[in-house]
Amino acid sequence: MHVGALIHDSAMGDKKFGAGLLDLLLPRECGGCGRTGTLWCGECAELLRDHPVQLSPRVDPGVPVWALGRYDGPRRRSVIEMKERGRRDLAMPLGIAVAGALGTLERWGEVGGGGRTPIMLVPAPTRARAARSRGGDPVRRIAESVREKREVGSVEGRPVRVCPILRMTRGVRDSVGLSAADRVTNVNGHVSLDTTAVSSIVGDGDIVLLDDVLTTGATAAESVRALALSGIRTTLVLVLAGA
Repeated sequence: MHVGALIHDSAMGDKKFGAGLLDLLLPRECGGCGRTGTLWCGECAELLRDHPVQLSPRVDPGVPVWALGRYDGPRRRSVIEMKERGRRDLAMPLGIAVAGALGTLERWGEVGGGGRTPIMLVPAPTRARAARSRGGDPVRRIAESVREKREVGSVEGRPVRVCPILRMTRGVRDSVGLSAADRVTNVNGHVSLDTTAVSSIVGDGDIVLLDDVLTTGATAAESVRALALSGIRTTLVLVLAGA
């Protein structure tokens, strides 16, 4: 065997051994079901490829609301892993799922046929403190993953532009444990637009508000209202899961 090939095989063997050792020390675990040996298994990927479902939130944002599914199973686990355990790697498989759902909504006519006009994907606002504790905004990372998958053509559909223009102002508490009425009060008047970034909304492309979980619809409704005050009409809301 050629010396170069021997060196290559040795290096590859060392790399595989190192990866195997790392898996023993820090086993890879599916973010959707906990199965070891993979970051995202085929069964969870297939489940998230199901058709999106339309929701009827208690607080009506005034536009259609769609979800990849209910807040259970792999959808619930992946959100918890991403937000509470720092699983940044889950932005990729969740981005693929969101991109697929957008494609389905395009085929259904829920997202207008704007030719090649980009879909403007607006991440829902999050508390600055929560974003810092998670090493960034998970929803924005998912949105960026959607954009990348559309750009390289691995998921078909119109191009996507990420427009992180919404901000949560100070005074908003963690919504965990709050009643439906308290959730509304908590975010009322606390969503604003980053005026320096509004120029990222161009042309007459569809505006899709993206979030992880919709519980009452309070944040979605306040976000849609804030956009409308600046003359930006939201086409629909899309979330990973509806609680």
